[in-house]
Amino acid sequence: MKRELETDVVVLGMGPGGEDVGGRLAQAGLEVVGIERDLVGGECPYWGCVPSKMMLRAAHLLAEARRVRGMAGDAVVRPDWAPVARRIRDEATDTWNDQVAVERFEGRGGRFLRGRGRVVGPGSVAVGDRLVRARRGVVIATGTSPAIPPVPGLDQVPYWTNREAIEVEELPSSLVVLGGGAVGVELAQVFARFGVDVTVVEALDRLVPADEPEVGRVLAEVLAGEGVDVRVGVKATEVHRDGARVAVELDDGTAVAGAQILVATGRRADLATIGVGSVGVDHSQRWLPVDDHLRVTDGVWGVGDVTGKGAFTHVAMYQSPIAVADILGEEGPPADYRAVPHVTFTDPEIGAVGLSEEAAQEAGLVVRVGLARVPETARGWIHKSGNEGLIKLVVDADRGVLVGATAMGPSGGEVIGLLTLAVHAEVPVEHLRRMIYTYPTFHRGVEDALRGLDA
Repeated sequence: MKRELETDVVVLGMGPGGEDVGGRLAQAGLEVVGIERDLVGGECPYWGCVPSKMMLRAAHLLAEARRVRGMAGDAVVRPDWAPVARRIRDEATDTWNDQVAVERFEGRGGRFLRGRGRVVGPGSVAVGDRLVRARRGVVIATGTSPAIPPVPGLDQVPYWTNREAIEVEELPSSLVVLGGGAVGVELAQVFARFGVDVTVVEALDRLVPADEPEVGRVLAEVLAGEGVDVRVGVKATEVHRDGARVAVELDDGTAVAGAQILVATGRRADLATIGVGSVGVDHSQRWLPVDDHLRVTDGVWGVGDVTGKGAFTHVAMYQSPIAVADILGEEGPPADYRAVPHVTFTDPEIGAVGLSEEAAQEAGLVVRVGLARVPETARGWIHKSGNEGLIKLVVDADRGVLVGATAMGPSGGEVIGLLTLAVHAEVPVEHLRRMIYTYPTFHRGVEDALRGLDA
């Protein structure tokens, strides 16, 4: 017999979105129970956004020091992983302890339960020996977990996911990265810059396949120039031990090997484990289906990565107040995902927003494209070493507005802010042409790309 607990709202999953929803509802006067099996705060502060960017910051400093030669004198760089690992533990993760986060949620009026929760019926969530009944409903914010490909032999070796890569205190001599998406290429570049012999294997025909093809080609050239062995368009067919190393057989007949293997082949939501079938939702779907007010069904809402609207903290935090307003019965604007930005924090950074050229064409739009190469812009020419990148604009020719853009370069993640606003607000291209762009800045490359629309 489970002990029963009644509340107004249950929040199942306390990542950034879930914690924010729970805190907002508690501050609005509702009784809220938050349930989390791992750490309150989710993947981002402990194994994702924050510690990985600390690693990237350190790796980029090494690269900048190596660029001194021929530009400003000379420099000798001796990589040392110890301060990086120490900083992650001291400043980012609190050594993977979420006491501060739990107290933050409870300080806003919520009640916290640790455990693996499962929806067992309308308004009912089981966790451990408790059955929590919610009068108003349940918010599902359970996030995602690494998607492990069914490669024969992979389950027989001690592979890393992003978590083990973030937690590492001593670097391996060599590393094979399965997956050339954002996580794979970020971590590949970090470890390579710290002296690890890195190979990246991507099954699709280019790196960062969610981004424009030009971006994947530039990034492959950059990584190859830094000594990374980049293999694209090949699939892993078998993994096995080869002495002290792990060997990966590829479908082109070749093989690669490393002291360690990192699996970075995407992430998945496990709807069956969450128990959504008990409220009439098909758990075989890839993502939790939500409407534009984050409703799943009567009395159930979804927030964050589990909804499939973008595996980014900023999307979860955007969705949170929309869901809260709906739960409280307040009128509010619907969710709008036309201008979701993302940044891959490699060097060069890759910022993108909206539709790619291919996606825009598939949507039936008449597309015009403008492209500027960063090294050919004024700031790129001045910057010189480390100036790889491009700015690409995707325009709906019929309406004369941007529907997508990419900014790859030394400040790509910042330049994309201007372009995100343009896509979100549907700023006419002619208005962008008449705008004054500061000289010489990286964002002035947008003006160059606008001229490219006429080419």
